[in-house]
Amino acid sequence: MYSKIFASAVVAATLTTAACAASPPARHWEIGPVIRGKNYSQGMPRNPEPAHNGWSFDFPAPDAAAGHVHYVTFRPGPIAGKSRIVVRYRVDAAPDTRFVPQETPDVPATVSVYFQRRGDNWNGQGSFQYYRWYAPSATVRRIAPGEQEVSIRFDDPNWTSVNGRKPASAPGAIDDALADIDRIGLVFGSSGRRGHGVFATAPARFTLLSFQIL
Repeated sequence: MYSKIFASAVVAATLTTAACAASPPARHWEIGPVIRGKNYSQGMPRNPEPAHNGWSFDFPAPDAAAGHVHYVTFRPGPIAGKSRIVVRYRVDAAPDTRFVPQETPDVPATVSVYFQRRGDNWNGQGSFQYYRWYAPSATVRRIAPGEQEVSIRFDDPNWTSVNGRKPASAPGAIDDALADIDRIGLVFGSSGRRGHGVFATAPARFTLLSFQIL
């Protein structure tokens, strides 16, 4: 079914092999989030599939009834001394394919980076509003066919907490989250609802080429 859409993917992957650093293997990544036993990425497998240089998954299609992908994350372990994240990925789809945020279908679908502190209860209240941090808006990418590279510094002042607060509003909170990091990865949604889920209107594939914490 995907032969025509993804015929060029093998060639592209071959050309970019030397430029792609090793990322955690697919089995270490989780498609979720899983909160109190419920996986919010409906219609998705628990893990992405191994790919030539990283991993891949197929977007649920052709509508929200088929499912939607929200978070794809892994546990990085301590990251002391690291200063930035560099992500490379590719989206393969027919040119007329639409990517749709399942909660806000009238705005563009996006992919961006986030990280999460250990022990988050997901309610975003009190101190927990500073447990999840979403990458600066300038690094958010609209989902569309093609290859992208995004570089984000951990000390960028425009990271956003789960309730839209910047690091300056709670001095030390983002540093505490980084020092006790649990998960890091990609979120799919919209610019206003980063990890609230995306589906495609036709067959489409997301391939992670590299996820580096440097």
